[in-house]
Amino acid sequence: MIEGKWVRLRALRSDDAEHHLRWRNDPEVVRWAAAGDPSFGPVTAEAVRLGFDTMPRLSPRESAVFTVEDLAGGRVIGMADYRDLDPYAQVATLGVTIGEREFWGRGYGSDALRLLVDHLFGAYGLSRLELDTWSGNERAVRAFTRLGFREEGRRRSAVLVEEMRYDGVLFGMLREEWASPV
Repeated sequence: MIEGKWVRLRALRSDDAEHHLRWRNDPEVVRWAAAGDPSFGPVTAEAVRLGFDTMPRLSPRESAVFTVEDLAGGRVIGMADYRDLDPYAQVATLGVTIGEREFWGRGYGSDALRLLVDHLFGAYGLSRLELDTWSGNERAVRAFTRLGFREEGRRRSAVLVEEMRYDGVLFGMLREEWASPV
């Protein structure tokens, strides 16, 4: 378990599947988390169960999914993950989704992301972390920038959300740029 100011990251448990199913079938969560990407949602309960059968067997040297809990009440509010961890290049891709709407825009996602960055730079000695979003997700862009991620590139007009085109935006952070806030 990794604790921050507002959230804790803990290992995924089988009873977390019900939350993932609800979030991945919530059009607003899917819109903000994945720019409406149908591979994120909507999904069936069987698809989520299959994923939950696989996730605990992931090698933490390559990827992991954590549950994000609110510290104050212990409520499950989201998920955080890393993937494509390359020990040779010392790089990983990460992401955070806060699925409970009442926790949006209040710093919970930023706290979870900060914990994940600390964990990956600390436990794995990585030299680079990256994540992406779409240009219409201004809340995510602000959060990533505030934590010290830098915009490194755009894939112009690469994301289609509700019949409107947006840029895909890539962010990166180098180990030497990370100054963990207290």
